Amino acid sequence: MVRMRTYPAATVLFLFFLTFSRLLHFISSKPTGLSFRLIPRDSPESPLYPGNLTGLERIERMIKFSDVRAAYLESSSTPSATVDAERIVFTLLREGFYYIVQVGIGSPPLNVFLLMDTGGGLIWTQCQPCKNCYRQQFPIYNSVASSTYRKLPCDHPLCQGDNNLYKCVDQQCVYSVGYGGGGTTKGVASFESFRFATDSSSATTVDNIIFGCSNDNQNIQFASRGVISGILGLSSSPDSIVMQLSDVVDKRFSYCLVPFTDALMAPSIVKFGNDIPPLSGTVQATTFVPPPGSFYYHLSLIDISVGTRRLGFAPDTFRVRPDGQGGCCWGKISCIIDSGVIIPKIDQTTVGRNAYRAVMGAFQNYYDALKLERIGRVPEGLQLCYTNPPGFNNFASFTYHFDGASYDIEGKFVNLFNVDQGYFCVALQPGNGRTILGAWHQQNKRLIYNSRINALQFYTDTCSNDTPP
Repeated sequence: MVRMRTYPAATVLFLFFLTFSRLLHFISSKPTGLSFRLIPRDSPESPLYPGNLTGLERIERMIKFSDVRAAYLESSSTPSATVDAERIVFTLLREGFYYIVQVGIGSPPLNVFLLMDTGGGLIWTQCQPCKNCYRQQFPIYNSVASSTYRKLPCDHPLCQGDNNLYKCVDQQCVYSVGYGGGGTTKGVASFESFRFATDSSSATTVDNIIFGCSNDNQNIQFASRGVISGILGLSSSPDSIVMQLSDVVDKRFSYCLVPFTDALMAPSIVKFGNDIPPLSGTVQATTFVPPPGSFYYHLSLIDISVGTRRLGFAPDTFRVRPDGQGGCCWGKISCIIDSGVIIPKIDQTTVGRNAYRAVMGAFQNYYDALKLERIGRVPEGLQLCYTNPPGFNNFASFTYHFDGASYDIEGKFVNLFNVDQGYFCVALQPGNGRTILGAWHQQNKRLIYNSRINALQFYTDTCSNDTPP
């Protein structure tokens, strides 16, 4: 069972231990909240901080990361995708992750940096004693040195049965993950204590987290700078941090992404359970519709609006096709929400009507009617850009019409601005078989992934005001 410890409350609990031991055991084993920081990779707090960049350089980097991540999602989220417990294979490059989490692993805790993956489940870090480990600038976690380390038994549900993610070999529960370019990470599925910090003075320790003790790592793409130790999964997979904590945090987690133009890529906070602030404003919800075998967060997309104009897509526009591309599954209409894709994607391979072309055509008609000057090729590579007249603020809004909810985005978060050169571009790119609600359309939105009601809840918020609970 997952347990959490929050300090300095532990000191207070100890004073009452002799009298109320049974009660306190129940309380300590039933925590209700957890929070930790998401660090954008280009933030000064990131170990991958590239130094001072111009606005254009930051934008170009974000688009590069977004393209790599989207290509990964488009190739790995088809309904026909299969998972082999002995070797999970998917295409992944270091540019496919945008957010970083710093955690302490073990007792005493060793601080490591992990890349956050909202589409992956396995939590893993490099682990001594190593068979093959890439060089790290920081010490590698050593399972022998930790008093709280233990191996996952082979009779655990994740290691046996029809839905196992790992495999028992020589009486050890093991995994093997393959990455594009020939990279692999292998190791032993294990239990360990993880320490999550929200700031320099506050941290929460979670006991008995299942993670991958990876002692055989070869050709890992993000190894080149030696500052990233592994990955933290936030998907709906049974081994992700989200699902492992689901029973003790009411099956909910949330984040609110600070606008990319604010505070030089300020960190955001992921909150679980009772750490999530009370719902406020106009809260909407739409049901998750995951296909069998997929752990991404799929949403049922019905239609799209540009400004006040609803585009009226036919009911089968986003439906899944015989080749496995298109929508979600079971004939439903869907898109994927993913914070690792920065620039949102609209599927350009939809049935009957090219959704991406229709959306961009609506934006072009809107801005052409306002007599704005369209400009041609720009360094960012986006396809629809206009000069930005001084004082102009009449930007078109954008709406995803989901099943049961409308996700509205105000105009300033629909566009990407090049302030130095005085132009803006519609921040959308063509998707190849998938529509993806990326991080650019998540700015200043409180998003609550609520598995208790199997839905995404959301409302507009000021994310720069988000603070640790």
